[in-house]
Amino acid sequence: MLWCTAMTPKLSDRTRFRLEHNLLARAVADARRPLVDLTESNPTRCGLSPGGEMLGELAHPRGARYEPVAIGMPEARGAVAAYYESRGVQVDPERVVLSASTSEAYGWLFKLLCDRDDAVLVPQPSYPLFEYLATLEDVRLAPYPLLREERFRVDLAALERAIDERTRAILVVHPNNPTGTFARFDEAEALEHLARRNGLALIVDEVFGDYAWGALPGDRLPTFAGRANALTFVLSGLSKVVGLPQLKLGWIVANGPGTALEAAFSRLEVIADTYLSVATPIQLALRAILDNRAGVQGQIRARVADNLAALDRALADHPSVRRLPSDGGWSAILEVPRTRADEAWAELLVREEGVIVHPGWFFELDREGYLVVSLLPEAFPSVIGPVIARLAEG
Repeated sequence: MLWCTAMTPKLSDRTRFRLEHNLLARAVADARRPLVDLTESNPTRCGLSPGGEMLGELAHPRGARYEPVAIGMPEARGAVAAYYESRGVQVDPERVVLSASTSEAYGWLFKLLCDRDDAVLVPQPSYPLFEYLATLEDVRLAPYPLLREERFRVDLAALERAIDERTRAILVVHPNNPTGTFARFDEAEALEHLARRNGLALIVDEVFGDYAWGALPGDRLPTFAGRANALTFVLSGLSKVVGLPQLKLGWIVANGPGTALEAAFSRLEVIADTYLSVATPIQLALRAILDNRAGVQGQIRARVADNLAALDRALADHPSVRRLPSDGGWSAILEVPRTRADEAWAELLVREEGVIVHPGWFFELDREGYLVVSLLPEAFPSVIGPVIARLAEG
């Protein structure tokens, strides 16, 4: 037998992720007592249950037969169109593409729209997942700011300046995570105008679209679905719409001017056909699950409202800490004394209060002095008072 000096296989540069633990992760790992996680946003770990009637259809006998359809089974795409119709929006089921998740949908759209080192404009602040998704597709992200002083309105002038010859799309999170702000009608029109004029697509993430905190202000746009002023891809899925991330079904609703839409959709269909990632049972059950979403959505809205009320009661006695205004979603942003860095505050809360929160940098907030909490945890009302009192001490 011949032996040679072993060489380590080379791994892709696109997977050269930072794997070291930050200060907060080390504090959590070193904790000597049970912790209350106020970053938890998984409904299935927060005591929120959809009920058995939503899941019964997963055992449908038809699920034993595999009949793949590239963009999803017609009845499942029809269920997505009916979901939007119940929200007052007409969507063509022939322009719906099913995926296993919104993360997968992002990957498909980056493949569709971008060559290596092309750019997608992303809002700041927003959820950090985009960096990983873009890196895996060799796509460059370019941030555009949301103006905190104007309730996180899009800075349209800065957005336009960020467009260059390699820009291919504008990503909009609507409502934004974690700011919870819905786009205004005039913002939507301006975004569409910029996209159309510069030959760009709009990718609009609406996973939290069902969770406005009461009636939306009259100037807010409920959804981009159905709008055709620019090539637009609206993303959502069961993870948030029915609080069931384990069912692994998301969707893309495509719309836009005829020629651009036809060219893009035919290529998107080939991408979807290459993966065929959505399981048959969940497609067969989709209409029943979406038709019965009111129960679990009601639970989630009630939990968010109760926890928001507990937060506001705790804040009432501590004016040095405040909650930033929001339109919806599952999170709240706290403005805290700048006596410590955000990560130091988060580490202190783990150590002294046994509570985990997100430092603002996790969501690319533009300066120190912000923490982000989830409004889903059951234990929220019992711990938020001491947390706010400790923050107010500085």
